[in-house]
Amino acid sequence: MSGVRVADPYWNHNVHYHPVVVDAVPDGCRTVLDVGCGDGLLARKLASRAGSVTGVDRSPQMIRLARADVSPENVTFVEADYLDATSLAEGTYDFVSAVAVVHHTEFEDAVARLASLLAPGGRLVIVGLAYNRTFLDWVISGCGLPVSRFLARWNGGKLGPVGMPIEDSAMCWGEAREGVRRLLPGARFRRRLLWRYVAEWDKPVE
Repeated sequence: MSGVRVADPYWNHNVHYHPVVVDAVPDGCRTVLDVGCGDGLLARKLASRAGSVTGVDRSPQMIRLARADVSPENVTFVEADYLDATSLAEGTYDFVSAVAVVHHTEFEDAVARLASLLAPGGRLVIVGLAYNRTFLDWVISGCGLPVSRFLARWNGGKLGPVGMPIEDSAMCWGEAREGVRRLLPGARFRRRLLWRYVAEWDKPVE
């Protein structure tokens, strides 16, 4: 495992929750898969917590950026669509992370595929987006505005990486919560202040 600390060259709402993902990696983790790895920033951070890390992204531009940066020896980047059944072996990974990924396709297909990639006893962490529907949703989102602006200034105002695919979520907060709990029984779901939710699920040992 690499003990090198990876600095943040930029800040955004996804990067803000990287520590939550890294802290969720179980001790003694052997294999990690970071789905939708982008420029590889999170994958490089995860390298310190696992024997090997694979970052996968379907964007050729993002994979080029990931491979161009200096990475620990135990990190590999793969250009592929994680939803393609031939791209990644099922039941292989002790830890799977997906930050701002599941809303780019059908939610149920995305979650089912992520769960299938986990080895029995493995852990899945999803950092997802949703949209406001209720009055309470809007209140909570409004509370995040001053915090977001402060953190953006505090971190130098750099919001990269350039070229990262962006898409709005088709699910509201309540639908995301219900979907996670239905598809991943026993999952822990928490809405976070900066317009993200974090879902954590441990796959049962068969």
